[in-house]
Amino acid sequence: MLEHLVPVQHSAADGHFPGNPIIPGAVLLSDTLSAIAQSATIRIAPCHIKSAKFFHPVRPGDRVLIEFTQISTDAIRFTCAVDGKTVLAGQVKCEYP
Repeated sequence: MLEHLVPVQHSAADGHFPGNPIIPGAVLLSDTLSAIAQSATIRIAPCHIKSAKFFHPVRPGDRVLIEFTQISTDAIRFTCAVDGKTVLAGQVKCEYP
């Protein structure tokens, strides 16, 4: 399990949305894949996002717990949770040159 702390002053939250900031899904997905790439035993980039489902918003200051499983030699399944709630789940397929 990996932990990612979303900075309280995350620049992506500026204007997204004023008075009710959330981290855009693309940023959360990018941060998740970066964290996995740093700890995975297989190279994750380049990859194709096979699925990504967002369940709840992530806010600046949230602590995101990332779990991932290598389901084949070239695929990883992942989930992200905040306070025990799943906020993102998906799967990527990695490609090798």
